[in-house]
Amino acid sequence: MNQHDSTDLRTRIAAALETSRRRTLGLTDCLDEDGLKAQHSPLMSPLVWDLAHIGNQEELWLVRDAGGRAAIRPDLDHLYDAFQHPRADRPALPLLDPEPARGYLRQVREQALEVLDGTALDPDGPPLLAEGFVFGMIAQHEQQHDETMLATHQLRQGPAVLDAPAPPAAPADAAALPTEVLVPAGPFTMGTSTDPWALDNERPAHTVELPGYWLDTTPVTNAAYQEFIADGGYRDPRWWTPAGLRHREQAGLSAPLFWQLDGDTWLRRRFGRTEPVPGDEPVVHVCWYEADAYARWAGRRLPSEAEWEKAARLDPATGRSRRYPWGDQEPTAEHANLGQRHLQPAPAGSYPLGSAPSGARQLIGDVWEWTGSDFAPYPGFNAFPYKEYSEVFFGPDYKVLRGGAFGVDPVACRGTFRNWDYPIRRQIFSGFRTARDAAPSELG
Repeated sequence: MNQHDSTDLRTRIAAALETSRRRTLGLTDCLDEDGLKAQHSPLMSPLVWDLAHIGNQEELWLVRDAGGRAAIRPDLDHLYDAFQHPRADRPALPLLDPEPARGYLRQVREQALEVLDGTALDPDGPPLLAEGFVFGMIAQHEQQHDETMLATHQLRQGPAVLDAPAPPAAPADAAALPTEVLVPAGPFTMGTSTDPWALDNERPAHTVELPGYWLDTTPVTNAAYQEFIADGGYRDPRWWTPAGLRHREQAGLSAPLFWQLDGDTWLRRRFGRTEPVPGDEPVVHVCWYEADAYARWAGRRLPSEAEWEKAARLDPATGRSRRYPWGDQEPTAEHANLGQRHLQPAPAGSYPLGSAPSGARQLIGDVWEWTGSDFAPYPGFNAFPYKEYSEVFFGPDYKVLRGGAFGVDPVACRGTFRNWDYPIRRQIFSGFRTARDAAPSELG
């Protein structure tokens, strides 16, 4: 790596770290001390726990591991170890108060930037440092917690404290889009072996052969989902797996989370405001069981993880898998709804410049999309830099989500990025699109 490239990489890393921190502080400075220390849902940590946990992870990986420096606050390691303390138990811990937590973040960041300035980031260097991997990992980690904190804000009761402009109106061609796009049979390269900041579960690149299939052009909308509700979809056991039926009954599911019926009008609560549910937006806050039931009701199915990625990445003209649906260019405001720029999904059919070669839109941003796949390692998977990032979650308990949502930062979102969660989870910004097998006559 020459001097110019090294300077550009350090600038990129510093910008990613600064963007993450600015968002973290924006999500916490808007609440008073009581609001930060409260547990707004047993599903989530108090926001003050996330605040200091972000600093602790940065200290562990950037200050101690990458920088070889002495520990700043070793007494905090146990308190902020996510695997030692379930979220529901964290309010009882002797956590740092908000102001000491902010001071800790500042102290850690000062040393982390000193480490960045003095560390070689050569591609052929140690894997943790090569092309700045560990710095990118920490920027992604903070942004992932920022999305978690955004979900906590959505669960929080009380007046609105977050604000953002609405997404742009749907483009003129949105109403004329086909309902589905055909993805022809054939191989494609899934995952990556070259993206320097890709995480271990995205690796290695490998060839997957798929038959032809049809995929929804856009995510399923609120209006379409309301048809499922009106047709008795929640009450009809034909559309639910046995596990889904049990969960539907135990949890009393009858509509997406945060929805309520006022006469004949569906309303939703969104970051402290109550408003009519917009029919043209992708549905959000549905669990995997709800998405699967809708797909069955519609005579379709959820796409597999491989089908989702092929539709999002394969360029048929070259046979190459792109980093994003539109190519390798970093996302802009014209490509996708990312980075908490808006606090809701954009209307279905938005972002034509972000379209995939398949013709599908909004595969990146707006809502995480449930797939039909369990979270599993790719062939040749190697845990790095620690097993607890991915390996301990592999198995049938978790379903894969793809594509990112409006609260995901671009640094933590790409065509290979994999998210996973329990199939009952709804507080996350989750939606879906459906698929169906292509008949031989449809493949030409």
